[in-house]
Amino acid sequence: MSDNRRQPRYAAVLARLGEPDSRELLATPALVCDLDLLKANITRMATRTASAGIKLRPHVKSHKSAYVAKLQLQAGAVGLAFAKLSEAEAVIGRLRTDGYNEHISALLTSPPVGMEAARRATALAINCDLIVVVDSPGAVDELGLAANEAGGSLAVLCDVDVGLGRTGVANATKALEVVERIASKSALSFAGVQGYGGQLQHIVGHEARRAATNSSTMMLTSVIDALEIAGFPVALRTGGGTGTATIDSELGVLNELQCGSYVFMDREYRDALAGDREGAFHQSLTIATTVISSNQKGFVTVDAGLKSMATDAGSPIVVGHEQESIYHFFGDEHGMVSTTPDWTWRRGDRLNLVPPHCDPTVDRYDVLWLVRGDVVVGVEDIVARGCSQ
Repeated sequence: MSDNRRQPRYAAVLARLGEPDSRELLATPALVCDLDLLKANITRMATRTASAGIKLRPHVKSHKSAYVAKLQLQAGAVGLAFAKLSEAEAVIGRLRTDGYNEHISALLTSPPVGMEAARRATALAINCDLIVVVDSPGAVDELGLAANEAGGSLAVLCDVDVGLGRTGVANATKALEVVERIASKSALSFAGVQGYGGQLQHIVGHEARRAATNSSTMMLTSVIDALEIAGFPVALRTGGGTGTATIDSELGVLNELQCGSYVFMDREYRDALAGDREGAFHQSLTIATTVISSNQKGFVTVDAGLKSMATDAGSPIVVGHEQESIYHFFGDEHGMVSTTPDWTWRRGDRLNLVPPHCDPTVDRYDVLWLVRGDVVVGVEDIVARGCSQ
């Protein structure tokens, strides 16, 4: 058992693991995942991508868990995508420690900066088949030097900006500069392109989302065409996400998807995708919270506040009480949940919240509690919590 799970606050529930009503013993706020819904989501995305003839490389930034990553790999994922080096180091290290000795292909989706990061990447490549994205000749030089120093080699992708503006080369000319620099390094090999449209994932309505995705895909296609005309075959074309997965599959330019949030879902995706096919995944992740005060009329106070979930996407939803109750942030440690005369909670009552944004919410917790109904069936470390370097 890891140090995380040795905490005294976990003792009561661990002593009754697998027993009825053990969920009520969780110290709150707690991050809770319905295990059956989680596995159903993993199976559904794996089946969808396989039937479309497209590879799936789930993004670990959504769950930061070696346990969930293993389930995804066992379901047929070709590899894992990581936002940061430390995230990859933590999850791949735990997979190896836990005895997972299968081949692991790992993609670092954020361009590294500096020789220290480049050397860490080459060290990580000893334990996996690492692919690194870059969007500047300087990054290529750093990776090439680090790989030469280590006596190894690295596969490299050119990151292409498809409208998000966060990272990536701006056009085909800049892409060609980067790829030519990759080709000049004996320790590096050009593996393809990344085109991630993060700005597309939460567009409301399938048709609007499809139109915007098509425009971004055309931008990526122009870069791919220019590279191939210049003599650089673009074998790997990776990108996409949960909100555009079926659209990307239909457009047929990407041959690998980096979906992440589908394992858990959240309120933000629920609002944007609604009844669309892209949103046909279960809400498997919730935050368990407890009413700590019920002295006021019209609302109760719960123990899940600003520190318990990401707040960039608004407020959470109270599961099962979406119509009669509204959650309001009530400070760092507290939340306010409105009540009606027909429904009033008492001190000690448990509520479950759908988090507004799953990725940064997960990063606030040490462990993920796995449940089936009211039974806690397991607990897993969020091994990459805080891994932002």
